[in-house]
Amino acid sequence: MPWRGVKGRTGIDTFENPHRGVGLAGLWPDTPILPSVDAAAVAGLLDRCPKAAETDLMRVPDLAVAAGVAEIHLKDERGRLGLGSFKALGAAYVIARHAAEAGGDPVMALTGRTYVAASAGNHGLSLAAGARIFGARAVIVLSDTVPEAFAARLRAKGADVVRKGTIYEDSMAAAAEMAEANGWTLLSDSSWEGYVEHPYRVMEGYLQLAAEAVAQIGEPPTHVLLQAGVGGMAAAVAAYLRHRWGDGPKIVVVEPEAAPALIESVRAGRLVETEGPVSNMGRLDCKAPSLIALAGLARDADLFVTISDGLAAAAVERLAALGLATTPSGAAGVAALFAPEEIRQAMALSDTSRILAVLSEGPA
Repeated sequence: MPWRGVKGRTGIDTFENPHRGVGLAGLWPDTPILPSVDAAAVAGLLDRCPKAAETDLMRVPDLAVAAGVAEIHLKDERGRLGLGSFKALGAAYVIARHAAEAGGDPVMALTGRTYVAASAGNHGLSLAAGARIFGARAVIVLSDTVPEAFAARLRAKGADVVRKGTIYEDSMAAAAEMAEANGWTLLSDSSWEGYVEHPYRVMEGYLQLAAEAVAQIGEPPTHVLLQAGVGGMAAAVAAYLRHRWGDGPKIVVVEPEAAPALIESVRAGRLVETEGPVSNMGRLDCKAPSLIALAGLARDADLFVTISDGLAAAAVERLAALGLATTPSGAAGVAALFAPEEIRQAMALSDTSRILAVLSEGPA
């Protein structure tokens, strides 16, 4: 994993992307690998899943009034495939592709194969569900910061759970080591030089939510707010929206101030690993970006912002009052709407702004 460490800036921050439309040179030794926009491939496999269904795109007028904008649409991923988050579209989609390629009885297509991944919870649930459907084994590596409730949910899906390290990056390294030592398939939702095929497909799975949103919303919004950890969902959605809507919407990437991996990498013009305390936005608390995601967002995003844990917690309360239960990670995009005025000005928000954001997960 060719990361170079930098100390992340403290406090809420913004950075206008100088690489917009071009991307970062030098990230790849050969031809750049950018996010897929082939949403049709995802829809074709999902059509075979009995639990597959569109998630709602909700217009939330009370939230728009509170934020001082014209309208807010929230893509509600809390019920996706019965797994509680957009991540259901990722690892399970990759495993379904592998089963289709193997042929034969789908239920036994991957018998004898073991998938391993690090997770902060939701990616692991998707992997566990996919492995169970197609006869494979799932091993999920969790850091000590992941709540035991998530470990219990993973075990209920049939996964073997291993604890390694104090932070997410520790569990990532452990998963890679276990895959190498045992001949297992590493199925990470992050990517780095030499490891791109599986995360590319994980990100491709996320296109389903973007394709649904485009069909549901009608007129393109003025702003799209996308929360990011390693950046997989944000980059996949941003790539698809540029593919369908062009340069129109202002795409804003939102990260925890404790884990400013994307904003610092774009600022530095290279992939870097940041440092910082643990954030309450646990699923976004990733100190290094996915290489494919960084390449895509450097091309497609207009603005990067970081938010505080306090802003995220306040957004959870605000959404709960509207009957929309989520977590600080799930509310992070919305939280940016209530950032200090200098952040709102950088986002160019006004009373005519029309917002698309993602309610990315249900309550823990």
